[in-house]
Amino acid sequence: MLNNSIDEYISGFPEEIQILLEQVRTTIKQAAPEAKEDIKYAMPTFVLNGNLVHFAAFKNHIGFYPVPSGIEAFKKELSVYKGAKGSVQFPLDQPMPLELITKIVKFRVDENLRKAKAKKK
Repeated sequence: MLNNSIDEYISGFPEEIQILLEQVRTTIKQAAPEAKEDIKYAMPTFVLNGNLVHFAAFKNHIGFYPVPSGIEAFKKELSVYKGAKGSVQFPLDQPMPLELITKIVKFRVDENLRKAKAKKK
């Protein structure tokens, strides 16, 4: 099934997962109000001067993808979660760490804006 929007993506999950996905989406929107929503790599994506963050639902977790720099900058706070170089898994049976997501998204906004400024010079 191909999703053309984040709404379509979210609507394809059971209600309890939809609630978590909407929490993550709203948190990202509030942290990066200028970012545009898109679907990339079949995942909800926020774009601001390039990809900002992706997120996606899986059987046992919500995957959050703030690129490797976003993981690295918050390594300590994220150490309680499973993750990889550019991703972290938030278990479905725990509250979503919305404050942490906000911090990571704001970090990524600053990073992308700095990169965009550097490119213009």
